[in-house]
Amino acid sequence: MPVAAPARAATASARAALRPVGAVRPLVALVAAALLLVGCGGRATTHHKPGTSHQEATGSSGTLLAARDEDGHRLRELPAADAPTVRVEARPDSEGGWNVHLTVERFRFTPESTGGAALPGRGHARLLVDGRETARLYGPWGYVPPGAHTLTVRLHADDHTVWAVAGAPVQATVRLGATPATAAPSSAPAASASAPPSTAPTDPGRTVTLAITGTTVQPPPSRIELKKGERLTLRITGDRADTVHVHGYDRELPLSPGTPATLTLTVDRTGLFEVETHESGLVLTQLVVR
Repeated sequence: MPVAAPARAATASARAALRPVGAVRPLVALVAAALLLVGCGGRATTHHKPGTSHQEATGSSGTLLAARDEDGHRLRELPAADAPTVRVEARPDSEGGWNVHLTVERFRFTPESTGGAALPGRGHARLLVDGRETARLYGPWGYVPPGAHTLTVRLHADDHTVWAVAGAPVQATVRLGATPATAAPSSAPAASASAPPSTAPTDPGRTVTLAITGTTVQPPPSRIELKKGERLTLRITGDRADTVHVHGYDRELPLSPGTPATLTLTVDRTGLFEVETHESGLVLTQLVVR
């Protein structure tokens, strides 16, 4: 039987309703966008693209100074309380040279981020032998060939700027002997009976007197500016038993209640070093050695 025209029109409309072309297109677009995101893959990174220069990041990671070190790296200054510190120890190697060990505070090595933005307390170290950069360290151990050297270890941020405090790089310097061996102390020759006693004056250096009462330090904690090689005497009196520790030099001074104690040292390492008590955790002063 022939189908009436109105019935054919209704059938065509029903078939068209089964093909929601307009609704499919947005869905296809969303799927394509998702595939593009997956294809790009990976998280955002602070690394620069290959072939581009290192970005010297600014912002909350200290203040970028105009001053530069001898290799042209700009200084990035932090407050002393937030800045990293470094101490270096050189141990003779059995096959010659020196094994170098770093002890750092408020700092960790991040080789995976080198070349990225500067982040507080992160980066790498650089070895300068006789004032010339010879290597980078991405961990606490390194090696220096045999010979008479002055070794400086300097801390850098991931963007290669130099961490600094009070306009000076955060670094430590140690003198290495002419041979990679520990020399045994030799006996001094007996003095001649006719030799006159030495009258050469000795430089007493600087004396700093501190007093601890409870959690109060007098005078209040501040920075002591010193020149490398200067002699420093700390005279400290506390009201309780404690131990004073000079960071960077590994020198300790036991305190007895009410009894002045004295510690004398020659500041032969450059950098920023805190003087604090072990038990009460008080920062007594900071040594800035240039």
